[in-house]
Amino acid sequence: MWYQKEIRLPSKPRGFHLITDDIVRAMPELKRMKIGVCHVFIQHTSASLTINENADATVREDFENYFNRTVREGESYYRHNDEGDDDLPAHIKTSLLGSSVQIPISNGALNMGIWQGVYLGEHRDYGGERSLVITLNGEE
Repeated sequence: MWYQKEIRLPSKPRGFHLITDDIVRAMPELKRMKIGVCHVFIQHTSASLTINENADATVREDFENYFNRTVREGESYYRHNDEGDDDLPAHIKTSLLGSSVQIPISNGALNMGIWQGVYLGEHRDYGGERSLVITLNGEE
């Protein structure tokens, strides 16, 4: 069976945000799946998806601090800055982290580790709403 939905996440401040529950709420069909795969794709070039620690919020803060130090804003050699100093750095961060994640489905649930969650990386100061395409494939 295949299921696919596009959802919009409300605007979030710059940083890393857990969105695992948003994904599960959007796909009630997940509960009917015995085995399969959930693919989540973000339709933007300045926000990313990744899987990491879901319990300690300081991990998400450390991610933001690390990426801001690694991919600095306002560098003189950036040519793509039409939308501000965070424009090109947001694209670089998205390329480093990725625009999709895949998660196994087992017995009606995402089969993630106990300390894992899906992060939305919002790399813009004013990114706005973000669109995700969620695709489930598997057996009921």
